[in-house]
Amino acid sequence: MSKPKIAIIISSTRGTRFADKPAQWILEIAQQRPELDVELVDLKDFDLPFFNEAASNLWMPSSDPRAVAWQNKIGEYDGYIFVVAEYNRSITGALKNALDQAYKEWNRKPVAIVGYGALGAARAAEHLRTIAIELQMVPVRSAVHIAGGDFMTVHPMGKNEPISAIADHLVGGARDMLDQLTWWVNATKSAREEDQVAEAAE
Repeated sequence: MSKPKIAIIISSTRGTRFADKPAQWILEIAQQRPELDVELVDLKDFDLPFFNEAASNLWMPSSDPRAVAWQNKIGEYDGYIFVVAEYNRSITGALKNALDQAYKEWNRKPVAIVGYGALGAARAAEHLRTIAIELQMVPVRSAVHIAGGDFMTVHPMGKNEPISAIADHLVGGARDMLDQLTWWVNATKSAREEDQVAEAAE
């Protein structure tokens, strides 16, 4: 079995977003795992329209080439880490739209969450887990929540210190999250490959 590929998806597209800082931090932590192949995927790099297809690509191919390009990109990966902001107690509109633009590509793959905000994006994370289940994904239990005083320590509207200033509060949770993600990505990747072999033999 080849090395699992993990996408760290930056889910805010605002020009003044904070997401790059935690995304780079979790990338560096995840890259310490030699058993994983990890890279950043930035929603800013994909000119996704609002979902306007006749149906999900579960039922028929998407017609917009931008949606197809997105589907092809996320289909490359075996698991995902979403870097999540909380907007009015939920995920960003950009992330919800990106999730809706695909279906088959998400199926039977694990998802982990790094959230940030006053409450560490806890409410957004719960919404994302519910959406992930509907997309037949496997949300892992542990997450990283950059919250409260920690958040204001590293945010530009606070002290704007590097993530290393609070990393001792986060690294244990990050490692636990990555342990769970690694277990699930290996289990689901193996099962999907077995299914592909069985389908080819029919």
